Amino acid sequence: MPEYIHERDDWPKFRWSQEKLAAQLAAARNHQGRIIGRMETLGFQLRAEAVLQTLTEEVTKSSEIEGENLDRDQVWSSLARRLGMDIAGLKPAERNVEGIVEMMLDATQKYAEPLTEERLFAWHAALFPTGRRGMKKIITGAWRDEDAGPMQVVSGPIGRERVHFEAPTAKRLTREMRAFLKWFNSPPATDPVLKAATAHLWFVTIHPFEDGNGRIARAIADMALARSDGSPQRFYSMSAQIHIEKKTYYEILERTQKGDVDITRWFEWFLGCLDRAFDGADAILAVVLRKARFWQGYAGEAFNDRQRLMLSKLLDGFEGKLTSSKWALITKTSQDTASRDIDDLMRRHILFKEPGGGRSTSYMLVVTTADPLHAAAAYARQNAGSTVWNGAKLPTNEERAKRRENIHALAAKLDDLAEASLREAITYLQFEALRDALREQGFFIDDQLVLAAAFAFHRDETTPPLLAGRS
Repeated sequence: MPEYIHERDDWPKFRWSQEKLAAQLAAARNHQGRIIGRMETLGFQLRAEAVLQTLTEEVTKSSEIEGENLDRDQVWSSLARRLGMDIAGLKPAERNVEGIVEMMLDATQKYAEPLTEERLFAWHAALFPTGRRGMKKIITGAWRDEDAGPMQVVSGPIGRERVHFEAPTAKRLTREMRAFLKWFNSPPATDPVLKAATAHLWFVTIHPFEDGNGRIARAIADMALARSDGSPQRFYSMSAQIHIEKKTYYEILERTQKGDVDITRWFEWFLGCLDRAFDGADAILAVVLRKARFWQGYAGEAFNDRQRLMLSKLLDGFEGKLTSSKWALITKTSQDTASRDIDDLMRRHILFKEPGGGRSTSYMLVVTTADPLHAAAAYARQNAGSTVWNGAKLPTNEERAKRRENIHALAAKLDDLAEASLREAITYLQFEALRDALREQGFFIDDQLVLAAAFAFHRDETTPPLLAGRS
């Protein structure tokens, strides 16, 4: 009895239940259309920013799925240069980063061109510019051969390995890949999104290369999704969502590759993952609009090169907390100069001290009212157990637990108010009401957060919203 799907007599004559998939496919396609329509209402520059954000996520997360962590700044720089975007402070990218970026752009920007053996070989060579995986030399720019031994997906320590999957033998690869490429380049006989899901599964099951099959399978799926969008502009990242669902991704792959050619369950998972990736596009759009709003609001302000560099990093999603020492390190300047740069931005109420202090002083960037409101909510949750009690009687454990519960509920309302501020006008009085409710629980929001909120509300009242920012 065949152990793997590719050993079956009916491979690769995939089948599935249209009835089971109809509603889910329709919902995903509708969501896809809404995302694309929303992005098309943006101006050219904002769309370009959204594409840059999305492709950066796609490249970095696809590699992280395979356990390789790329330098995000290098990926960002390589993409920006290749997309012709004028961005300050671009960081030189290493050869392996350039190769992965080149592959992804070739797949998505030239989505209408045929997928050929030569093109796949070029992608593979770009992934491994040194011809090595770590210390081991591998075959690059060609199918794996018999000398590499069985192509297996294995986990576990040496001596107790578990084989999850074994790919077709090397002698089958030419025939298998010709069939795959003929199918991929033919007009779709089913919905293009289902073709993307099939292409991903089919290619990764053949596993034609010695390494890099997962990344190339995801690039092929992105190419097929670009065809389904009818556009080279990428506004959602499937790899970013697969990275979040990595455990489930590998589980459904293994179940499908050990099953028969009915791939309905694979389609169900793929469509669900894709729909959740569309939700991620909203987060990317929020980052892009936030960044545009900041530069719009400070169009007449003067910033030195160091400040522009760091503000751009903060707006693009700075990892961890911003401190003066990090500022000095990134801008390659002295601690004193970094402190002067930060003090200048604090005087202009652009940066505020985060709750805390001492040697660990950190700073937050405030662009909209949502920033200090979310920060206040996080501060309340983190410190919900530190409250002031009136009277001589010590509180019971039940009273303490109830107070913490109330503080967490009010923190959730602060987050709701923050999200509402991105869609509609809110007032400082609404924030004050929640602040007073927290006081009644014996909890006091840090003064720096209150100050940041006050200036943010004032700024929102005087800064016109972006045209597409309040949809």
